[in-house]
Amino acid sequence: MSRAFEELVAEAAAVSVDGWDFSWLDGRASEQRPSWGYQRMMSERMARASAALDIQTGGGEVLAGVPKLPPLTVATESWPPNIAKATRLLHPRGVAVVADEDEPPLPFADNAFDLVVSRHPVTTWWGEIARVLRPGGTYFSQQVGPASVFELVEYFLGPQPPEVRRKRHPDDARAAAEAAGLEVIDLRSESLRTEFFDIGAVIYFLRKVIWMVPGFTVDRYRTELKALHERIQTGGPFVAHTTRFLLEARMPT
Repeated sequence: MSRAFEELVAEAAAVSVDGWDFSWLDGRASEQRPSWGYQRMMSERMARASAALDIQTGGGEVLAGVPKLPPLTVATESWPPNIAKATRLLHPRGVAVVADEDEPPLPFADNAFDLVVSRHPVTTWWGEIARVLRPGGTYFSQQVGPASVFELVEYFLGPQPPEVRRKRHPDDARAAAEAAGLEVIDLRSESLRTEFFDIGAVIYFLRKVIWMVPGFTVDRYRTELKALHERIQTGGPFVAHTTRFLLEARMPT
């Protein structure tokens, strides 16, 4: 068992975590998908838009999957490896990729876009979204909800206080959007079953989604990882629950 553990650790610690493609986890972890189908819904809105902005595009994978892009499409990203990956993926589609620190202000003029989208933004700067949207324009986003995968987070960090568990609550997003002058026209949320079938999947996930267990390294958490490996070996997959919400808001005309 120890040798298998070390092999899984070495493999997961060595693989690249650039971009926002989780295909390395195929067969090693599973995540129930939200029922609404974000990419399909986003693609429908992109097909009708004339100027669109994708905030925090990651490696550009989601935007690259849109069949028909608006005549003017721009994406922002802050992490250098993702900027390079998104540029390679999106430039052939005519998308401009802008390096941006994900801090206000957005590097665009007022009323620049009739559609702004974002999948799983780390932070949503509502005032900036309202500023760059044209009257009648739409913000469309799938976001991580409160206490997402907290079974895994709390395995490593211990019980989290109520104020931490409430962060990213969809009701708070609605209030912030409305405070920025936007009208929320759709808001829905779901809790989705997530399973990790081996310790390599856990390590890869925590290396990639770095805010889940801040400062995570294999060496720092080797004892906990070894215990979790043995738990999975004897008891089956580690089960957690991902939370997601979908929000659509419109800038009044």
